[in-house]
Amino acid sequence: MTVTSGMISDVRASLGLAGPVEQTRVVVAMSGGVDSSVAAGLVKAAGFDTVGITLQLYDHGAAVAKRGACCAGQDIHDARRVASDLGIPHYVLDFEDRFRETVIDDFADSYLRGETPVPCIRCNQTVKFADLLARARDLGASALVTGHYIESRALAGGRRGLYVPADVARDQSYFLFATTQDQADFLRFPLGSIAKAQTRALAVAMGLAVAEKPDSQDICFVPEGRYADLVLKLRPEAAQEGEIVHVDGRVVGRHAGVIHYTIGQRRGLGVDQGIEQAEPLYVIALEPERARVVVGPRAALRRHVLTLGEVNWLGDVPLDETPRPVMARIRSTRAPVAATVCRAGAGTVVDLAGGEEGVSPGQACVFYDGAGAGARLLGGGFIRV
Repeated sequence: MTVTSGMISDVRASLGLAGPVEQTRVVVAMSGGVDSSVAAGLVKAAGFDTVGITLQLYDHGAAVAKRGACCAGQDIHDARRVASDLGIPHYVLDFEDRFRETVIDDFADSYLRGETPVPCIRCNQTVKFADLLARARDLGASALVTGHYIESRALAGGRRGLYVPADVARDQSYFLFATTQDQADFLRFPLGSIAKAQTRALAVAMGLAVAEKPDSQDICFVPEGRYADLVLKLRPEAAQEGEIVHVDGRVVGRHAGVIHYTIGQRRGLGVDQGIEQAEPLYVIALEPERARVVVGPRAALRRHVLTLGEVNWLGDVPLDETPRPVMARIRSTRAPVAATVCRAGAGTVVDLAGGEEGVSPGQACVFYDGAGAGARLLGGGFIRV
């Protein structure tokens, strides 16, 4: 696959920027991975004044770093090399303190509250789409481009909307629900209309050294996925022992800290084997204020009504007290389901038509106007109860 004239036209159209292309500056967030590298290559090939920026988010030699994580040592080197190959200027910005305060500390505190956080959302919400976007504007950019798989389309009135990409299997809209309207107007996503396999092929055609680089896995700052180790290091008080209680009130075991459990967990509960053999048990709720883990049958996991906080709404008509039909997604790996959403007092309430299992505080509930490629992202919020 090569970058054809038709593809260049598509990139220019997707960015939708006025003025002469060669005089229009575009900043590309480069993580050192294949996606952001190809995004930078497409913007450069389309003739824009392209500038690459990489954020150093933590000390790559520290205990929280791991191989394959974004925005650490090797990845900064890879981003710099790609920028050199493309012939574009490249800058590395030290955002370690900001990342620690807004993402890592929030991650640890969220587990202390018995929640299951989604740090990638916080990172996009604060460091990437607030701080980095501000730097892009300081550089005179007309847009900030990232390698996310999501589409940006022009709306009536000059604003822009966000949509599920062509490659639904790579859809990252769940992690971008907190994008404000002003941010959405400035952001662009040239990979939204192509498949991941095409991205890889383009990386090869461009001669990028990262063409075969594996995608990062798990949470970038958690070594080997052992999130509890990181939380205990940052918040030693999280190692508070307590009781494991059945929903019927029986004490069925003990635990070494609620941070070792998540809603819907089936294995490694630490429950008396005789009880578990008689009835498959799942984590139903976490009560950190009482140092309790509540377990019960699978049926007890199903929830119909959720209360959300920190709601960001991108729909054309504001939310009010009238229930509005949407498609709602409560985890990034699940398909959206039919639901209604409305304001209720100071909060926002979601009613899931068929209910969902494993709903966990701290996760996001994200809204769409439909399902599948082309569905518009309407916003979302963090699940509270």
